[in-house]
Amino acid sequence: MLTSAMRKNAFLSLITLTCIIQAERADVYKIGTGIGDITGPAAEINMMGYAQITQRTSGIHTRQFSRAFIVDDGQSRVLFISLDAGMTSQIVYLETLKALKAKYGNLYTEKNVCISSTHTHAGPAGFLQYSLYIVTSQGFIRQSYDSMIKGIMRSIDMAHENMQPGYIFYNEGDLHNASINRSPTSYLNNPPEERAQYTSNVDTKMTLLKFTDINNKPIGMINWFAVHCTSMNNTNDLISSDNKGYASLLFEKRMNKNALVGKGPFVAAFAQANEGDVSPNTKGPKCIDTGLPCDSHSSTCDGQNEKCIAFGPGKDMFDSTRIIGLKQYEKAVELFDTANTPVNGPVGFAHQYVDMSNVNVKLDNSKNATTCKPSMGYSFGAGTTDGPGGFDFKQGTKSPSLFWNLVRDLITAPSAEIQNCQEPKPILLATGEMSFPYQWQPLIVPTQILKIGQLAIVAVPAEFTTMSGRRTRNAVQKVLDKNGTQEQKVVIAGLSNTYSSYVTTYEEYQVQRYEGASTIYGPHTLSAYLQQYEKLAHSLKTGDTLPDGPKPSSFLNKEISLQPGVIFDTAYFGKSFGDVMRDAKDRYGPGEQATVTFVSGHPRNDPKLESTFLTVERIDPVTGNWTVLATDADWETKFHWDRTNILLGHSEATVTWDIPEDTKPGKYRIRHFGHSKSIFQKITPYKGSSKVFVIKKV
Repeated sequence: MLTSAMRKNAFLSLITLTCIIQAERADVYKIGTGIGDITGPAAEINMMGYAQITQRTSGIHTRQFSRAFIVDDGQSRVLFISLDAGMTSQIVYLETLKALKAKYGNLYTEKNVCISSTHTHAGPAGFLQYSLYIVTSQGFIRQSYDSMIKGIMRSIDMAHENMQPGYIFYNEGDLHNASINRSPTSYLNNPPEERAQYTSNVDTKMTLLKFTDINNKPIGMINWFAVHCTSMNNTNDLISSDNKGYASLLFEKRMNKNALVGKGPFVAAFAQANEGDVSPNTKGPKCIDTGLPCDSHSSTCDGQNEKCIAFGPGKDMFDSTRIIGLKQYEKAVELFDTANTPVNGPVGFAHQYVDMSNVNVKLDNSKNATTCKPSMGYSFGAGTTDGPGGFDFKQGTKSPSLFWNLVRDLITAPSAEIQNCQEPKPILLATGEMSFPYQWQPLIVPTQILKIGQLAIVAVPAEFTTMSGRRTRNAVQKVLDKNGTQEQKVVIAGLSNTYSSYVTTYEEYQVQRYEGASTIYGPHTLSAYLQQYEKLAHSLKTGDTLPDGPKPSSFLNKEISLQPGVIFDTAYFGKSFGDVMRDAKDRYGPGEQATVTFVSGHPRNDPKLESTFLTVERIDPVTGNWTVLATDADWETKFHWDRTNILLGHSEATVTWDIPEDTKPGKYRIRHFGHSKSIFQKITPYKGSSKVFVIKKV
């Protein structure tokens, strides 16, 4: 009779044998994975995403990372990077390519490098190139940009240096109850026969690649799933990687055992897909004064846009982030552990720059149309139910107002040409006709497809809505499958290489909700992209070389910043930087929260890349050595900074640690690290520590 241990060993042996058989069927690739810290300035910098001038960084909940994956088949290689960032800035894309050229020659170029972003709305702004996207940040923020470039390059260098032979496996599955469509009335305007092909008004499929070494030891994972990283709302002031970042932390913690966040060898990316109209706030929008549903078309309550807000599944935004992140993590674990479809076939890529402001489009009815110079519609000012805008703007607006037209015309009055081209969008900002101090939105964007075996990664330079992404996938799939011997898989990699706002279907554009108003190249934008990605797919399949297209310019040397720097820091009278103002208690139990407040310098004096503003440490009762258990990158910690007196340069840093239920009994301490700037502009490091406290189970 088989014992429990014997059955377990037999089962494990069967899994091992299955993996060996699978690996023998898979192609051997050279694979590299890497991770780098891209966390920008943690204090007094506008946050990117909600365009709220008053939403400024005041600390860190979780750090933000760049995760890089290199795949080489011996003839060709591709580099895919997923950023915990609001979007991929064109200036970051172009300057990263320049840095890669200087270091690696022609090994990594715009053709085979994709930088995709998760779209967290909880990171510091100021790293984008075009004027519209840096208005609320008071222009370009060099520290945001520098942190991003350094972290991206570090992740690429790490991936390049640890390349090794290995295998790739594919899996996919549906994740339900983690997302809702935030513009369902727009979605309903798509043809009924098209909608009938799908069971949901959001994409529920998660697509996953599992990377192993030659001995089938896991070394990395990428998955793509469409959901906005807006679980953290526009009242948040802590840097966060939001739900996708939390899922990455959970997965890497699972695979890296005792390694600190961002320091383990296994790299897990929860990449973005066609999330344009997809919200994580699954309770849906409600009127905050009455609790009743909002008006479905305009997303207003008694005509007021600000009162209609969507909430997540949790009791607060942190809990909602945790729940949606956990759902993605659990699905990814399931797919990862059961991934048994070997990836095989060549690695390839197709890339071309396109001037999206003037593309001739062939429509299905044999008529021709063109795209337009960029512009933003009235409903752009309304924001979304994830983060409403201000004033009296409403979603679904198709008629202009005399007042806002007068205000708009003081900046730039749109030409008749752009107004006619963009119909039925009433133009709030004619960004394509605005050039002070430089371009307001991109004209030239990169389009790209990467191919890893049977998976085609369609890198799109915008936020595609659910149906826009479906049409794009289907168009690429049709080209790649034609006369092919192997069924191709296609996934959308959203917010890649450049940010050009949104892309809706033609039908959704007519409704002019937020996403349609933010589809900047006009009603035929998606048709132009479908035409372009079919061309890329054909090039990828036949090997025909496409011309590069018109290359965009970097504005790095022209960027303007109106954000003042740190003037100076001083400690309170009789105190030094790092001194404790409010100390920990003598003892805590698991599940409680420990809090310590320190005399602090300004976090912008040093962003602590690849380091931390805090540590939670436990003393080894045998050796007497302190071991770091958590940093400011961990979910359980929060680093909050507060300027207590701007004239005297006083500030405090408060560290909180939500003590996990599985924390071992023992003696602990919380430490704070930072830099202060003297009135003579000298920057000096400091550190401080709480008293030793005890954690004891009740």
